[in-house]
Amino acid sequence: MSKRPATEALDELAANSPLPKKSRVDDYTKSVKELSLDEKTADEQGDAPAPAEYQNGNSNSPNQEDQDESDDDEEEKAPIRQSAPTEGYDDLYLDTIDRNVLDFDFEKLCSISLSNINVYACLVCGKYFQGRGPKSHAYFHALDEDHHVFINMSTQKVYVLPEGYEVQSKSLDDIKYVSDPRYTKAEVLTFDRIPRTSFALSGKEYRPGFVGMNNIKENDYLNVIVQALSHVSPLRNYFLLTDFGKSPANELVKRTSILFRKIWNPRAFKSHVSPHELLQEISLRSNKRFTLSAQSDPVDFLSWYLNNLHLGLGGSKTRPQSSPIQHIFQGKLKLESQEIQTKNDTLADRLRFQDSSVINVSSSRFLLLTLDLPAAPLFQDEQERNIIPQVPLTTILAKYNGLTSQELNSQRRRYRLQHPLPPFLMFHIKRFSKNKFVSERNPTIVTFDAKNLDMSPYVEPSADHSSGEPIWYDLVANVVHEAVRMKEEVADSGEERKTWKVQLRDKATDEWVVTQDLFVENIRSELLYLAESYLQIWERRKTPLAAKGK
Repeated sequence: MSKRPATEALDELAANSPLPKKSRVDDYTKSVKELSLDEKTADEQGDAPAPAEYQNGNSNSPNQEDQDESDDDEEEKAPIRQSAPTEGYDDLYLDTIDRNVLDFDFEKLCSISLSNINVYACLVCGKYFQGRGPKSHAYFHALDEDHHVFINMSTQKVYVLPEGYEVQSKSLDDIKYVSDPRYTKAEVLTFDRIPRTSFALSGKEYRPGFVGMNNIKENDYLNVIVQALSHVSPLRNYFLLTDFGKSPANELVKRTSILFRKIWNPRAFKSHVSPHELLQEISLRSNKRFTLSAQSDPVDFLSWYLNNLHLGLGGSKTRPQSSPIQHIFQGKLKLESQEIQTKNDTLADRLRFQDSSVINVSSSRFLLLTLDLPAAPLFQDEQERNIIPQVPLTTILAKYNGLTSQELNSQRRRYRLQHPLPPFLMFHIKRFSKNKFVSERNPTIVTFDAKNLDMSPYVEPSADHSSGEPIWYDLVANVVHEAVRMKEEVADSGEERKTWKVQLRDKATDEWVVTQDLFVENIRSELLYLAESYLQIWERRKTPLAAKGK
């Protein structure tokens, strides 16, 4: 069978043949260099680079059909950026804002790049994105999801994307306030004097300063410490009124200030706060010693937290009273020690100071006073009254009266507080002890009166303070321990899990409130001591009352 003849001559077809192919390696190398340059420029501007399929000049762009488009067509497709809204459209897109989904308590990280630089929050869905330029994640979110209103988490300025102009509407002031609450000195002075009640967006009533705190997993140990410290008036006022954004303070101080301001926010959208942002910084700074997923001891965390806040506020490791932390909590302690000469004496003889031996006297400074509980009885008495033993607070405070001796490392020691006492005293009631085999808990209940604690018997007389003159302290916060029995799927394991809650005093109403994670309720002052007190914060009374109980 013969071949079918060609309809056209090969010479004529060769005249219209395409150009010979060439290697694309050079073009690829050039494109990579240009892309790297674009990314570098975008990083310098704080904007993330756009995906490759949306960049101008890429042959794989889904919208590019013809490579021979004119310059006029390219100018028409370029994004339109505005410095101001179109006349008559000042409130465009503002009706799409959803205040119910806004939660500014989480760490300010872009949900795509995980960068904390130049972060914007979408006021429609509440997510965080980086930048607002034509190649940023926020810009593409506006195009993809049709969400157009964003707030800068650093400057609190609101922008509309993709147009790019700033919104000047007063209707957004409540969002800016919730994102970064600010207070005047006159407002702060009324916190402890005038009772206040506020309402969340859901209509739930709450009291500023007495709000629930989210327990993400096992961070209730941190919640109770932050709640307690936020009611120490001078510390609270310092963090509420100081603008750390313009100071060289570290990130731990800044995030503590933000959380304190949100706890006392009278115009919050929700009746609770989340410590997530502070927790992330604490986990990073402590090398994951304190995290949100593992339970820790509140007193261990308090010691670490106060020391790092002290250094973050410019405090010195050697110079006393060099930061607000030390001005508020630091006191002075006198220590007398003597070597034990004999080993065969009774306990009473071993703890008796001997005049013939040398008594070493030294002084040290403290932020926290440790109180030792008496050993719990192993058996019940005949009337079964010692199931849960009790001890008065003044009894365990006798450790610091300068007369009671203790044995430690072949030494007998006795302690005495020195004048002046700090404005706030913190007591750590030591309940837990560890040995090589097991960790034990002392369930002894400490009884106390929330007012009129006289510390003068434990202070050494001086020229500034005569002997017998009372020094009154009132309770501000009481962190208590609660043991919860852990249950497995099949049988009760018998193990106990530690949970923590804090009792707080409302100075404006003289009422007590107990908070445990998101639960907040009132409690009678007569019932405070029934729980296992673990950490107490007492405030020195400025003007002594004429009669006890007032």
